[in-house]
Amino acid sequence: MPLDHQQHADVVKLGERFYIRADSSLADGRILPLLHKDTFAVFDRYGDIQPVGLGQQGLFHEETRYVSRFEMHIMGHKPLLLSSSVQEDNVMLSVDLTNPDIKLPSGDLLAHGTLHIHRNKFLADGACFDQITVRNFGAEALEMELSFAFAADFADIFEVRGQKRERRGSSLPHETGHGWVVLSYEGLDQIIRRSRIRCRGVPSRTESGTIFVPVRLEAHQELVFSVDLICEVDSMHAAVLSREEALHGIQKLRQHSPLAHINIHTSNEQFNDWLNRSRADLNMLLAHTNFGSYPYAGVPWFSTVFGRDGIITALELLWIAPDIARGVLSYLAALQATEVDAERDAEPGKILHELRKGEMARLREVPFGRYYGSVDSTPLFLLLAGAYYERTADKEFLQSIWPNLTAALKWIDLYGDLDGDGFVEYARKTESGLLQQGWKDSQDSIFHKDGTLAEGPLALAEVQAYVYAAKLGISLVAEDLGQHDLADKLRAEAGTLRHRFSEFFWSDELGMFALALDGEKRQCRVRSSNAGQCLFTGIASATQASQIMESFLAPELSSGWGIRTIASDEKRYNPMSYHNGSIWPHDNALIAFGCKDMPEKELALRTLTSLLDMSLFVDQHRLPELICGFPRLPGKGPTLYPVACAPQAWAAGAVFMALQACLGLSIDARASKMRLHHTALPASLQRVEIHNLRVGAASLDLAFERYSESVGVNILRRAGNVEILAQR
Repeated sequence: MPLDHQQHADVVKLGERFYIRADSSLADGRILPLLHKDTFAVFDRYGDIQPVGLGQQGLFHEETRYVSRFEMHIMGHKPLLLSSSVQEDNVMLSVDLTNPDIKLPSGDLLAHGTLHIHRNKFLADGACFDQITVRNFGAEALEMELSFAFAADFADIFEVRGQKRERRGSSLPHETGHGWVVLSYEGLDQIIRRSRIRCRGVPSRTESGTIFVPVRLEAHQELVFSVDLICEVDSMHAAVLSREEALHGIQKLRQHSPLAHINIHTSNEQFNDWLNRSRADLNMLLAHTNFGSYPYAGVPWFSTVFGRDGIITALELLWIAPDIARGVLSYLAALQATEVDAERDAEPGKILHELRKGEMARLREVPFGRYYGSVDSTPLFLLLAGAYYERTADKEFLQSIWPNLTAALKWIDLYGDLDGDGFVEYARKTESGLLQQGWKDSQDSIFHKDGTLAEGPLALAEVQAYVYAAKLGISLVAEDLGQHDLADKLRAEAGTLRHRFSEFFWSDELGMFALALDGEKRQCRVRSSNAGQCLFTGIASATQASQIMESFLAPELSSGWGIRTIASDEKRYNPMSYHNGSIWPHDNALIAFGCKDMPEKELALRTLTSLLDMSLFVDQHRLPELICGFPRLPGKGPTLYPVACAPQAWAAGAVFMALQACLGLSIDARASKMRLHHTALPASLQRVEIHNLRVGAASLDLAFERYSESVGVNILRRAGNVEILAQR
């Protein structure tokens, strides 16, 4: 469809793709996602599901789309939208609609605005509950009909994302009954998946893919009924819960969330809105597993377990909610690889990259059923374990996963270091695996100064930094578990790695660490955010850290909305690319985290301010997975990336890590101490209060107050034994 003049002002076009500005009316509420456990849905603003746009709308369960169309009409006419929003806690989608002018079968005119239709939708355990309230504000009684067109394509999540299949399973005949219809599909994996649609509270009939609900209302009369969508797998029929029972179960889960007890409030209401939305998104994304809480990566494409994403989200939240880290460590330890499997890029001791449950994964049409193709998940697993131990002193838990930790250490030395040079490299084992196995996993993300793609095996800068921090962290655990020889060995290896890393990766020309080493040990001499992720591990010297931070304050990397993945003067820079010039909130938070213990806080302060400003322009203050890396211009908002996940767990966690970096806050539970290193706050935050911050058995309420040249700290409440040390 051609774009009119107004749309040209709202849309950036590249080839056949359109990138919508965040302050455009086209960007406002384009899709509205909900998630509960292994069920998620993507609706339009009407609360409908339509096969339009990017095609991601639908009701999904265990990575299969059970409903691909569900569209409400009034006498065949689309309603008029009044408003729609997801409530602040992310549980309920509320939609207000009215009618256009409609000629009724009686010949009378139903004038627009006579009906008010309110939809309340939420998800619970494989079901979508849609309560519909219709009220007649007219002076006369009326008779009309609502209809709900439905369809189920039972597409695998990878099909929805565009992957073609040579064969598919078979659709089975529809089953109908009084007030219900069942759509069924038998997959090539021999599993029968069913979508049960039931109408409750009113009589209804089903004809040719549509449910019809006759409505008769007296003047000012109200009618309430529901249309529920239920996902069923094989002979397992979903438990028929009432709407009230399902809603109560969700609220009970939220009350026991690892994030429920902590409260952070600031003097800036816009910051509070961003923070509260981030907490609500994280609560929605937290899956409650047999091993504890695990943050699913994001909606719609990554609503499942990812090793790297879960670990980094846990790191972002470690200071306020360490139980999430414990859940992540427990889950990943249980799924740690125990044998070589080239198709899955698995080796003994390696930590999971991605877990999928859909038909294509079960049939190995994609390798991601249980896939291990990430080079950084294993060192990050160890890094998180060491950080969790420092934060909690939970020796009993670390003892329970000690075999997993030692297996991960062995993987680093035996399989991760492919050529024995002391660096961890990666190369996929089969053509079906991921070519790039760091967090920047686009095929063109690792390249040389002249723009040519680097040939592997590849050693990424940040991965070596993760290994360094991992070995130091686990050395402390080993010491406390009586493994003194191993502790000494790990410390020595970390020291050697730090020296060799500086020798091989540092570039005076760049003023930072190179992006990577290629298969011939040549530097990929590109200024990238990867170098910034090295800072928080401590692998950089003080001089190197200072130079890196200075580089990230320059306009080539600092866009005004955050730090770009690569500098704007690099050969492959493209602000609309996935990894070569875009801006990722989690990446920014990790870079800012490198300032936590340093006296120089300018980079952390600027990063927190940039992310806050971004939150003011995006829908519901929800930071997306990424945005385009265009420079900030006066009076203009950020440019959205069209298929970014929102919500995304590590984007939601960014506010907590960036704030921690500015506060310079660290916790040593073994010594019952909290340290505040050179605390600073941006001008936008005059006061920050943190309530019920737990350190072992103790808890604290703290208030930080910004003055012209310093930040004061007041202890509002202290229960238990914990010492606070402030370094100015």
